[in-house]
Amino acid sequence: MDRIRVGVQIQGIVQGVGFRYFTRRTAQSLGLSGWVRNLPDGTVEAVLEGPRTDVETALAALRQGPAGSRVDRLKIDHQGYQGDLEAFEVRF
Repeated sequence: MDRIRVGVQIQGIVQGVGFRYFTRRTAQSLGLSGWVRNLPDGTVEAVLEGPRTDVETALAALRQGPAGSRVDRLKIDHQGYQGDLEAFEVRF
């Protein structure tokens, strides 16, 4: 199974609309590991790790976002799979 890790920065109206919890639910439903957090500049940052097809499915969901959000851009940084994340968490 091809496993990957991506860092992603989500730009748009993505804070105050439940985006972090949407990301966590999406990742957990796909069995992905990683984390998500708000950044001071108004963006949301996440790391997703798991099977390539599941990570790609999660990225497609993040491009849509939850109701009330508006995603203008996803900046994706493909990183080497590390396997050091056991669950998916919201960081503060």
